[in-house]
Amino acid sequence: MTERLYYYHDDLQLQAQVLACTAQEDGSYAVQLDATLFHPQGGGQPSDSGTIGGVAVLRVAAQGDQLLHYLAEPLPCGPVTLEIDGEQRHLHTRWHSAGHLIGWLGEGQGWQPVKAHHWPGEGRITFAPGAQATELQPDYLQQRLTDLIAADLPRRQQEQQGVRQVGFGDLPAYGCGGTHVRSLAELGKVQITAVKMKKGQLIVQYQVD
Repeated sequence: MTERLYYYHDDLQLQAQVLACTAQEDGSYAVQLDATLFHPQGGGQPSDSGTIGGVAVLRVAAQGDQLLHYLAEPLPCGPVTLEIDGEQRHLHTRWHSAGHLIGWLGEGQGWQPVKAHHWPGEGRITFAPGAQATELQPDYLQQRLTDLIAADLPRRQQEQQGVRQVGFGDLPAYGCGGTHVRSLAELGKVQITAVKMKKGQLIVQYQVD
């Protein structure tokens, strides 16, 4: 099992051990580590980029309990230095955290988040209507988001029944494997760009500047 150290801290550099390096049909190499700082693609969030042992990471993917880091060059087994692209990580973190807030605001109006896509330039949260769902107005969402960001609520993290829970301030915490800002002021400007119904579901689109 690869230990996911990004669950516990925001460090961007780490020493780890290469346990295996396997050639792939596409010419890349799948590297397995004992521990990692790299967030894989999943949960609506893109994978981190950076380097392992000075070699650029092409992508990171989960395979059961292991995370596989795909590189263009092979690495020998043994100690290596991991370096995360901090600028890209922070961008992904802001988009992901903004999506959490929109999901929470929708829940407060009776909508249940069923799908999230936190990719830069493509942010959207899809909701299914609950029994008490009320109309979700763009102006309401925008004002509440602006108020929450201005309040600069700090991130809080806990583990419940073996599941990592993440929330902000006194807002509800949710099980999540993604990366999140330390406090909401880091989000900067978040803009609701569209609220529309499609096939019985509500889709809220957003932009992070």
